[in-house]
Amino acid sequence: MAAPTIDLNADLGEEVTDDSALLAVVTSANVACGYHAGTAAIMGAVCAEAARLGVSVGAQVSYDDRPGFGRLAREVPYAVLRDQVADQVGTLTEIAAAAGTSVRYLKPHGALYHRVLDDEDQARAVLDGSGDLPVLGMPGRLLTLAAATGRTVFHEGFPDRGYTPDGRLVPRSEPGALVTDEARIVAQALELAATVDSVCLHGDSPDAVAHAVAVRRALAEGGLVLRGL
Repeated sequence: MAAPTIDLNADLGEEVTDDSALLAVVTSANVACGYHAGTAAIMGAVCAEAARLGVSVGAQVSYDDRPGFGRLAREVPYAVLRDQVADQVGTLTEIAAAAGTSVRYLKPHGALYHRVLDDEDQARAVLDGSGDLPVLGMPGRLLTLAAATGRTVFHEGFPDRGYTPDGRLVPRSEPGALVTDEARIVAQALELAATVDSVCLHGDSPDAVAHAVAVRRALAEGGLVLRGL
């Protein structure tokens, strides 16, 4: 019987992360597409290194909010958001192709990520702007709608974030939102790996690379095969 697989992903190209070091550890890279962070040059560099290392590239789409790093709630009409998502995916698709790779999945970022868990209109805009790309996220409207239209969905968990009793992430403004103890991060990663397709580590934490290395080692030692989306 084949060994179970797991993906290890991180947000890259956000100008606050050690992209090169994380690319040497993760199996999938959620690349910022310019709306909350990133530039064409940064996207190109991340995609080129991902191609060299065999790391899968995903489009990390966001509200148009560079000042707020995509973490501020926005009221964006369906058609506007659809076109913004299409623009981001299109931009990264061209850059990835020039770097010798391709965009293999979609993942919303920040406030948009949490909004589409419940908001059907915003979720449809994200889906309609992203073609037939597989979708990475937490259980909610986005993944439900994607699956209903025949798109591949991947469930992810966050070992470096706190969870509420209903399975959502503790808001960053509240105590317990961020998990910084490496042992606890590793333990939570192993627990999550039994129920999700991908484990996500936030690249903007101070010890992100060390945590990623520790999590990858623990997953492999636990008998899991690391494989990109």
